[in-house]
Amino acid sequence: MTSAEHRGLRKDAEFNRTRITSAARTVFAERGLGAPLEEIARQAEVNIATLYRRFPEREALIEAVLTDRMNELARLAEEASLAADPWDGFRGFVEHVCAMQAADRGVTEGFTACFPDSPGMEEPRSRAVAAVDALIRRAQEQGSLRPELTSGDVMLFLMANAGVLSSTRHAAPGAWQRLVALLLDSCRPARTAASPLPPAPGPEELHDAMVAARPHR
Repeated sequence: MTSAEHRGLRKDAEFNRTRITSAARTVFAERGLGAPLEEIARQAEVNIATLYRRFPEREALIEAVLTDRMNELARLAEEASLAADPWDGFRGFVEHVCAMQAADRGVTEGFTACFPDSPGMEEPRSRAVAAVDALIRRAQEQGSLRPELTSGDVMLFLMANAGVLSSTRHAAPGAWQRLVALLLDSCRPARTAASPLPPAPGPEELHDAMVAARPHR
């Protein structure tokens, strides 16, 4: 095989990889990280064998799609940790990350899962946790955050938001914002006045969400 033919094969392989990751980003956002790989291959307009040659394991494809979002998570946490007002930094970080979850099912699931064999996912997660720890300490020293709160509680917030989004994403799309406002108020010392809440989901929205969540026969 000539060098020109080798270059052509590499170019084709890179083109296929780009198509696959672009399709995976769309499918994961809509259907979550467990979406069928066959659907990703279909949207990428490649056969499933080509997808498996580029990404032998699902986790490798997840890493290719979500590493940039994990790095964004770390960047947001690091910027928040330097905020002039630690409470504003903490509140803005939680609201921003929960909004990222609301916009993308893949992000919703990726932010609340561990990928121990994926340095591209876990290294930025570790950076984010360290920055959130520093931010929490600053806010507690300021007196704007209850003293027993930890970065583990922030992960619980993301898990809670993921659960609400799973049930309400389509039927009551604004419900997550009210949840986040309530969670943030729970972080404040008892003497601090509560913040105004976003509107509650209406009875019909909640009914539709609960109907959608019922087990399928």
